Amino acid sequence: MQFKILAFFIISLSLLLTGCDSKKEEKEIVKEVQTKFTLKAQDQSSLTIEKKEEKVLIPELKGKAVLLNFWATWCPPCRAEIPHLNNLRKKYEGQLEIVGLNLGKKDGTLLTDQELNRFIEEYEISYLITNTQDNFKIADQIGSVKSIPTLFLIDPEGNIAQRYVGVVPEEMMEVDIENALGK
Repeated sequence: MQFKILAFFIISLSLLLTGCDSKKEEKEIVKEVQTKFTLKAQDQSSLTIEKKEEKVLIPELKGKAVLLNFWATWCPPCRAEIPHLNNLRKKYEGQLEIVGLNLGKKDGTLLTDQELNRFIEEYEISYLITNTQDNFKIADQIGSVKSIPTLFLIDPEGNIAQRYVGVVPEEMMEVDIENALGK
C-alpha cells in the first residue's frame, strides 16, 4: 500500500511539475502597414505620397506647401469648394500645390476615367486629381478621414500644419498657407 501511495505521489508530483501550461504561446504578429503610395493623377503624372512618422512626404512637390483634399463628386460641399481651391492654387502658384484624392461613388466604387474627366472639365478643376483605391489607404494613414471634404495642409517640410473638415472659407486657408510658407 505504501508503494501505491508513493507511486501516486511521484506521478502526481511529476504531472504537476511537467503539466500543460495554461498560457498560450504568444506569437508576435507584425502586420506590415503600407506607408508609401505611388499614385497616377488624371493628367498621367505620378505622385508619391509617404507617411513617415509624423511627416507626409511628396518628393515630386518638395519645397512646396500642399493641400491634400479628400473629396467625392457626389458631395455638394466638395463641389462648392472647387472654385476656392482653384483660386488658392492660382494665388500661390509655384508655392502651393493641391492634390484632390477622390474617394469614389456613394457605393464605394471608383469613378471611371471618363466620368472623372467629365467632372474635372465641367468644374474646371486646375489641380491634380487621383482616382485610386490607394486614396482610401492614404486617408487612413494620414488622419483617419471620416467625413468629406477633409483637407490637410502640409508645409514644405512635410509637417501637417492644419486639418480642415467641411467647407472652410478661402480667407482662413490663406492665413494658414501663409504661416505654412513662413510668411
